Amino acid sequence: MRNIYDLRRPNYRYTTTFLLVIIIFSALGLLAYARIPRVFKRVNWEIDKATTYIRLSVNPVEAMPAPILNSGAPLAYAPDPLLTMTPTAAPTATRTPLAPTATTVFSPTPTLPPTITPTPTAIPLRVALPSPAFEQQDLNSCGPATLNHYLRFYGWKGNLTQINDVVKPNPDDRNVNVEELVYFARTRAGWLQTEYRVGGNVELAKHFIAAGIPFMIEVGVKFDQGYWPGDDRWGGHYLLLTGYDENLKSFIVHDAWLGPNRIVSYADIDKNWQAFNRVYIMIFPPNDAGMVQSLLGPNWDVSLNRKNALDVAKSETEKDPKNSFTWFNYGSNLIFFDRYAEAAKAYDTSRSLNLPQRMLRYQFGPFISLLHSGRLEDLNSLTDYALKLTPTSEETMLWRGWGLYRLGQRKEAMDLWTASLKIHPNYDDALYAINFGQTN
Repeated sequence: MRNIYDLRRPNYRYTTTFLLVIIIFSALGLLAYARIPRVFKRVNWEIDKATTYIRLSVNPVEAMPAPILNSGAPLAYAPDPLLTMTPTAAPTATRTPLAPTATTVFSPTPTLPPTITPTPTAIPLRVALPSPAFEQQDLNSCGPATLNHYLRFYGWKGNLTQINDVVKPNPDDRNVNVEELVYFARTRAGWLQTEYRVGGNVELAKHFIAAGIPFMIEVGVKFDQGYWPGDDRWGGHYLLLTGYDENLKSFIVHDAWLGPNRIVSYADIDKNWQAFNRVYIMIFPPNDAGMVQSLLGPNWDVSLNRKNALDVAKSETEKDPKNSFTWFNYGSNLIFFDRYAEAAKAYDTSRSLNLPQRMLRYQFGPFISLLHSGRLEDLNSLTDYALKLTPTSEETMLWRGWGLYRLGQRKEAMDLWTASLKIHPNYDDALYAINFGQTN
């Protein structure tokens, strides 16, 4: 008979077998995590959500800091950092231009010289362009995914990974700017012409679609869930408009997150589009350039386009003075004309009207206006807030670095610029800043 001691002794044979099973399954799990992209991305996403929730539970999100007035004098001279990553190199043509894969339901508007403002033409009551092959977006990659769909419309054989590798090689990069997407299209799909403008409207979008050209926009959306205590669940998202229906007063939308061929009302599109200055990207065969110029009229000229967008934003601040987005757009359009002090005041008003928490993850005009207005204390306060929410924002690191550089904290500035390159190794603005800091 066994004694008490015998009953408590482990059976080493079974214990060893159990440990081996655990080791094998752990090894397989680690292999899957490292080698299977879908598993890797899913696990990373869950880890990121958990760490973000814990981090912002310990250090809760507060309201966006109030403006600090008289926090410095205007700069005697500008540091001349690039305001956006706008490529200047001519795109390389690598293949024969492709026409859309199917015809639209009416004949496009005849080409007119760009100096002529065309009379609006009648368009069909409904147009549905061919739906490009759908590929679900990855984490924080709605911009690259939507661009992928846009290029596929013209026969591009690439995929989301190829775009991510250029514009967001680090999965921790939370934002892809319009300029970065345009850069990819111009340099990797040079057989097409790519342009972007601001201040769009529903009618313009419909006319482009009726002419056979999809229309890409950036909008504000509400998430299904919050990612930290007190999360307002607002974020930026890209959409590709591929059709419209006048009877339904709605667009047909390719949504890289929710799926293809979704129906979204004109009113919802315009309301959510306003948060991003109604920016739009146009990609088209070069042979259609005359038609595009005709559709845009005076807005083909970049400066006139900004002037028109500035007038619209100013008018909207007067009609709806409690709308934070109208004031934000007003500031963003003032920056284009180097009217930094005025822009900073417009952004001050916008901040006082409860901007969404993530607004500074996507748009950086307030940083630029504060830097050039000499309000460096305010710049530091605002970039602190933005980095608390998005620690991996290379753009926020860039502008915080410029503020520190002007305060004489050159080492700290250089450290930030170097850190921004770890998030985005192709970030030209950070490379420029580092070179500037090393030579001045």
